[in-house]
Amino acid sequence: MKLHELQPAAGSRKVRNRVGRGIATGNGKTSGRGHKGQKARSGGGVRPGFEGGQNPLFRRLPKRGFTNINRKEFAIVNLDALNRFEDGTEVTPALLVETGVVSNEKSGIKVLGNGSVTTKLTVKAHKFSASAKEAIEAAGGNIEVI
Repeated sequence: MKLHELQPAAGSRKVRNRVGRGIATGNGKTSGRGHKGQKARSGGGVRPGFEGGQNPLFRRLPKRGFTNINRKEFAIVNLDALNRFEDGTEVTPALLVETGVVSNEKSGIKVLGNGSVTTKLTVKAHKFSASAKEAIEAAGGNIEVI
């Protein structure tokens, strides 16, 4: 292969369709918009969600509840995940993110009691479930609410 023989991959380059450049192009005169009507006009068309006057979907469906703008989303950690740490380790949110137990802290960390913890740890988190608290303390560790 030589430099002058290089070609782009088949189908990777496509010529832009220029409308309104004569009838020979197949997109002349009306520029592919058909004849008259709302969609043929400049700036024409209907708004998003418009269903031709039929009662639109967002009005047909019942409205329920509300979204609390102050909601706190906690990253959840189960007791199983804490077994990877050695005895006497101080488990902090930063350490959990660093080791990949949680991807990001969100509004905080909540420790849940799913599974069992075998190592003696000091766990620092924003919230603990009652069963998680018992299990950590039963294993000889202690908890600290941030």
